Amino acid sequence: MVQSTNDRRRSGGLFLVLALVAGLVVPAAQPAVAAGTALSPARVIPAPVSVRPANGVTFELRPWSVLSYDPRLPRARQVADDFAAQLRPATGFPLPVVPAVPGLALPGISLQLGAGGQVGEEGYQLDIAADSVRIKANRAAGLYYGVQTVRQLLPAKVERTSVQPGPWTLPGGSVTDYPRYGYRSAVLDVARHFWTVPEVKKYIDDIARYKINYLHLHLTDDQGWRLAITGWPRLTEVGGSTGVGGERGGFFTQDDYRALVEYAGAHFMTVIPEIEGPAHANAARSSYAKLNCDGVAPPLFTDIYGSPNSTLCLGKEITYEFLDDVIRQVAALTPGPYLNVGGDEATDVPKDQYRSYLQRVQAIVAKYGKKLLGWQEVAGSTDPARTTAQIWFPEEVDQQAVADASKHGAKLVMSPVEHAYLDMKYDENNPAYPVGQFWAGYIEVRDAYDWEPETVVPGIDGKSVIGVSAPLFTELVFERPDIDILAFPRLPAIAEIGWSPAATHDWTSFRDRLAAQGPHWDLTGVGYYRSPQIAWPPRETR
Repeated sequence: MVQSTNDRRRSGGLFLVLALVAGLVVPAAQPAVAAGTALSPARVIPAPVSVRPANGVTFELRPWSVLSYDPRLPRARQVADDFAAQLRPATGFPLPVVPAVPGLALPGISLQLGAGGQVGEEGYQLDIAADSVRIKANRAAGLYYGVQTVRQLLPAKVERTSVQPGPWTLPGGSVTDYPRYGYRSAVLDVARHFWTVPEVKKYIDDIARYKINYLHLHLTDDQGWRLAITGWPRLTEVGGSTGVGGERGGFFTQDDYRALVEYAGAHFMTVIPEIEGPAHANAARSSYAKLNCDGVAPPLFTDIYGSPNSTLCLGKEITYEFLDDVIRQVAALTPGPYLNVGGDEATDVPKDQYRSYLQRVQAIVAKYGKKLLGWQEVAGSTDPARTTAQIWFPEEVDQQAVADASKHGAKLVMSPVEHAYLDMKYDENNPAYPVGQFWAGYIEVRDAYDWEPETVVPGIDGKSVIGVSAPLFTELVFERPDIDILAFPRLPAIAEIGWSPAATHDWTSFRDRLAAQGPHWDLTGVGYYRSPQIAWPPRETR
């Protein structure tokens, strides 16, 4: 049997560990390591809850280091395996992954169970000593987020795919960290322009570093229907055939979608599917004439902004049979708790009819075991105790309806367009990169960072806010590099608002920490915008 390179590395590394434990191999005397910089959040985004530096203490990852994990913690092995795989190419070290041995301290990085109730299910405790690194958590998600912090603390060259010279050091100290909000989302619009499975996976890779835990896929709109639905083949054959400007048509098969759900899950990220209605439905209406009140399918819509007559026929029972079938299939494909039903910009629907539609749709969503998520317009038209509303345009929101809904159990996600919409341009005079919209204004990095979720809508119950979201709609995004330059460096700003305590919010600190992300992005192929607000270091070459 031929043994793969990775197998040889693991088995050889494990033999070395066992030999060390047995006292058969003694590593050569270690060279003295200069006292490292005290542990600081100066390179970490989102900012941790608390940091306790250990002055003069430095940990160095070495050829005999191992990654150990507590087998009592489900998925701990997965986190350890993935982390080792990320570290091996640049370090050249075997980094075997082994179960922890009770009472035996193995040299290297250990992933452990038991961080205490304070950190909850996503938090972690990180302790960096001269001879070991310990990440403790109550759930594997906490281990994963602790690993993201360690990756940022390591030299940026750890992102390279070929062996690099060391040393591979971490500053000593302790970090206690957990999220402010349990909902930290990025919206990716695949409806206006279609993005392939590999393109979406790369986005998942990049945003997971900043502890984003929900990927909201905008699957349907006027310009495209992007998920195959059994029994309704024209949705993708016709509705998925094009996009804005007639470009980037396409769709996900159900197997494609399952692959994305699985890939996101491996990054401790939950997919939220959005199926638009009653408006923004021209792709569906173009596919099936029976979804129109006059029984005539309108032409495909490829303009930038929404179709002026894009509403499903709400007086026909076939509309609700259609929605029931779609929601049933999408819910079965999606293990997460939420299903987004849109609900926005249905300006041509009478209020009573709109309310009746949403109540029927909410019942369908509940029938298939999901929680209804919708844009801000759904507040006041659904059962608040079973509703999550995403605030996107605070200037036009019905403040009283949202405040009342929040006080009767509705949950709120904040993504104010003037701060959080990543599809807006950075500034008015940016000839180097003209892609993006500006109908909501220009959003530089500081604009994306300087806002407070619980004051976006006056009069709400602050406890109803469960998190934040960073939407990226793609009407004017035609190439995959456009996504990178619009999302980075602004997405980390939204991520920090969602994760870090309000007390840590500080533009000067964030600006410096953001600059430290640049070399990591250079080496992982993230084509970010070098905002003049940030003192970026020189570019790294891949």
